[in-house]
Amino acid sequence: MSKNRRIIGLIIVIVVFLLIIFTLYGMSDKDDETVKIGYLPSDHDAALFVANSTGMFKDAKINVELYEYNNGGDLMSAMASGELDVGYVGITPVIHSMSKGVPVRIVAGAQNEGSGLVSHSPSVKSITDLKGKVVATPGESSIQNVLLKYDLKKNGLSASDVQSPSMKVSSMNDALKTGSIDAMVTYEPYVTISEKINNQNLVESSSEILSDHPCCVVVMNEKFLSGNFNKAKKIIKIHENATEKIISNPEGTVQYLPSHIVPNPELEKESLKHIKWVSNLNDTYKENINNFLNIEKELGIINETLTQDKLYAENLN
Repeated sequence: MSKNRRIIGLIIVIVVFLLIIFTLYGMSDKDDETVKIGYLPSDHDAALFVANSTGMFKDAKINVELYEYNNGGDLMSAMASGELDVGYVGITPVIHSMSKGVPVRIVAGAQNEGSGLVSHSPSVKSITDLKGKVVATPGESSIQNVLLKYDLKKNGLSASDVQSPSMKVSSMNDALKTGSIDAMVTYEPYVTISEKINNQNLVESSSEILSDHPCCVVVMNEKFLSGNFNKAKKIIKIHENATEKIISNPEGTVQYLPSHIVPNPELEKESLKHIKWVSNLNDTYKENINNFLNIEKELGIINETLTQDKLYAENLN
């Protein structure tokens, strides 16, 4: 009987040992794999550009490939299909995707504010002057579309009081110049480009529409997280360091941004002033996200408020 107990005890020890090994393997980095990171052509993703251009990923021995997307909806579709491991993207498309079961988690903030309502007419003083007009946004699932709907409601109007077609952000400024749209809600640097180069009318900055609203966040695919725990922590730390570099010297950041995003350095310096940089998922930032989710629910954009465990990855910060 004692012999059988010894055998059973030995089997238990072996099983526990194997479980520990498999757990450690699951949490270890797969160093030979390239991390695929998606982003939008926007100043909002400056921390990613700084990290890549200054060699932060290389110094951490992390191989990365960057992929540009026209809008957050396209980027989140790539996350859903497993084409991307990490994404720098607006909170609104993230929430839409999560509510549909896309397996991603928010791992860091990126920035607040940094968008604006711009019109071709200097006579437009507020959103109420655009009733019956065409106001473009980057897409139905974009944060700019939420800002438009919120601004309309705040001023006693409804979403049906304007036409709001979805447009590629880089095409909006030309559409505004030609008069094919009356206004747009877009993000930096396109707000500053429109105002300073094209002499368009900045009706409201997003800070005036909804002060301190969360905008872009960093998300990771759950499959990537489960197999690359340590690497994920390193990427978050790199993001934090890059964000601190921007905060300490915003004008010096310009040299690290992609040339097709930067029309000229001086204009870019002006654009960066309209963005509030964040990285940590502290309680204040999470509360801002929660408040924004409630606004989306009130506007009928989402039907439920996601719980904390569905929104955020655990034990990474």
